[in-house]
Amino acid sequence: MSLTQFRVGSCDFVDRLSRSRILNQQETGIWFADSSMRFVKESLIHASPERVFAFHEQPEALVLLLPPWESARVIQSAKISEVGAQATVETRIFGPIKVQWIAEHTVYEPPHMFEDMQVKGPFRSWRHRHLVEPHKNGATLLDEIDYEPPLGFVGRSLAPLLIESRLRKLFDYRHQVTREWCEERERETEGLHLSRDLC
Repeated sequence: MSLTQFRVGSCDFVDRLSRSRILNQQETGIWFADSSMRFVKESLIHASPERVFAFHEQPEALVLLLPPWESARVIQSAKISEVGAQATVETRIFGPIKVQWIAEHTVYEPPHMFEDMQVKGPFRSWRHRHLVEPHKNGATLLDEIDYEPPLGFVGRSLAPLLIESRLRKLFDYRHQVTREWCEERERETEGLHLSRDLC
């Protein structure tokens, strides 16, 4: 199928890329699609799509998006505009166990979408699309992740409890940081334009 429409919370999203058959919907936002799973986080940001996309183009964007409780550190950053560039993050999976997570930027389509894929890390596979769409009140930011957990069927069975809850907390934080940064600068720009109009 070329278009798959599905519901996440109260928001509808039409996938513009071909998708394999969806086998089971989870109310929490995780989807089973054959052997892979899908997590989606969507937020409305009161700022232009260009500004939301520009946030992710900052050299320090990855550092800004790391929550303090994750005990993660950026070893190597990469510009999202450089397809083929790789970013490396050291993070903890369980307890003291550290892993290096290497992601490669594979698609760059400003100001609407960029994508990265895991080269090395804790998952069997991981593809993360960052989408920014125009909205009448600003922009819609959507993070769409297709991933395959480790440990096969056992990993997929445990994912809603162990992986999805961590992803939800992580992306709640990331969207909050993005929203605050974008909306603050949008207000500053509007204030500057108002001051010029009054002069």
